[in-house]
Amino acid sequence: MHSPLVNALASALAQAWTTEPITLTPELLPSDADTAYAAQHLSLALREQTIGGWKVGAKTADGAIQGAPLPTILSSPARLNRAGFSRWLGLELEIAFRLRVALPPRSPPYSAAEVLENVDGVCATIEGVASRLNAEPPPAALAQLADLQNHGTLIAGACVPYDAALPFAAPQLSWSFDGQDITPATVANPAGDPRRLLAWVVNHCSDLGLTLPAGCLITTGSYTGIYLPGGPGEAIGSIAGLPAVRVAVF
Repeated sequence: MHSPLVNALASALAQAWTTEPITLTPELLPSDADTAYAAQHLSLALREQTIGGWKVGAKTADGAIQGAPLPTILSSPARLNRAGFSRWLGLELEIAFRLRVALPPRSPPYSAAEVLENVDGVCATIEGVASRLNAEPPPAALAQLADLQNHGTLIAGACVPYDAALPFAAPQLSWSFDGQDITPATVANPAGDPRRLLAWVVNHCSDLGLTLPAGCLITTGSYTGIYLPGGPGEAIGSIAGLPAVRVAVF
């Protein structure tokens, strides 16, 4: 059973996927992270969507970690219709990790080393960043968390075997849109080495009674910041050591 706040918040967010962006009234603002996380899952359920993967990130190398379940993940090359996103669509280049085996709920928590031992693949991803919330006033942080942490969609490139030698904190990469180089001057994950985020996701799911299945993808934050396409075109992200990931926006 969910609280009235979670029910109302999740319902509003679920409806906003197919309508105009909304401004949450004060009565619908999440009171804490637990409320936001509960609304994430209920909003997916109301849209009859299952969890296809996870996103996780942190704003600094030692900062708080947050995440969200993701609906269907698309395979590269993919196509995105801008009209399918209620307010705006941004693109970010990321790296995702694939689990080799299912990791069910348990006590004690999983250690970072244990989770990493169960990673068998790595791929480049492009996250389509979107929001169901109006920009004015700026959405509260917990409201954004409830809104799947501003997730729109995820496009995954082909996985290759995990290689611990890949410089995950700041890999070499190229990033282009419609043939124009959009690679930022500084390429880095704000969370530092994103592998530190993986155990958080597994233990977060364990606390919720959820199993992360074998083959689950966990995308771990942007290396490029957000790019807002001004029109149609194809985004191509190439991270050294990984197959390129592509998405055409129309």
